Amino acid sequence: MATRAAVIGLGIIGKGMARALLGASVPTAVYDLRREVVDEMAAQGAVAARSCREAAAAADVIGIVVRDDAEVREVVLGRDGALSGAAPGSVIALHSTIFPDTVHEIARAAEPRGVGVLDAPVTGGQAGAESGTLCYIVGGDANLLERCRPVFEPPSATIVHAGPLGAGAALKLCNNVLGYLGFLAAFEADHLAERAGLSRDAFDAVTGASGYLSDQMRRYLAGRRADIDRAAEPFQARMRAVVDLAEKDLRLALEMARRHDVELPGATACRQLMRRVFGIADTE
Repeated sequence: MATRAAVIGLGIIGKGMARALLGASVPTAVYDLRREVVDEMAAQGAVAARSCREAAAAADVIGIVVRDDAEVREVVLGRDGALSGAAPGSVIALHSTIFPDTVHEIARAAEPRGVGVLDAPVTGGQAGAESGTLCYIVGGDANLLERCRPVFEPPSATIVHAGPLGAGAALKLCNNVLGYLGFLAAFEADHLAERAGLSRDAFDAVTGASGYLSDQMRRYLAGRRADIDRAAEPFQARMRAVVDLAEKDLRLALEMARRHDVELPGATACRQLMRRVFGIADTE
């Protein structure tokens, strides 16, 4: 029998995952608080669930793609949560960027029910989700990972087994530190060049030739330079959501650093500057 999937949380990443699974003919149940998004995916062939419990009951691999630790706990452990519907032998895959402790908390709750847990956060953003080129960063038992591959492979270009349970979540935080510091560096260099009256074409040529500018930084700069009304509320609302996630991710990374007695002064400053980097209206 084909491995059945569930995707709980149909934001820009979860929706992309679900579409990739459906495109690969993987039976997929979906759930989100926004019924219109569930209906949209049902029209593309997904099974429309009415709760996290119902979605989990229809799946062998249950993907959780929500915002933060609190939402992960709610959709997995809460009333009518995924764990209440998950069958023994199924696997809950936590794709959110969360603290490693939360992964272990979910695993402890799942173990008596015979349900496996992997932390499998993803990187690649909306573009990766839409193109099926996400990178899965997996922590947990290697045998569970092999069981999940039929569900992880359609939306991904890369699957990395980071180590034991919690290692995927920890490595994702390290990766995000690098990403946000890169955005800050791109912003400051571009801003300085702009104010100094330097040629944008020359800036792009030099930063490309030097190798200092990553693909992610290039995408960030393309967004920063786009000809749009950055003061308009739709843009501001979208950027506030981005900043909320960035500040959350950096807060978790700094807490992890504190626990390992590591100082991250760059990440500390970066967290304080995310509103500037993403163009929130009350900053320059």
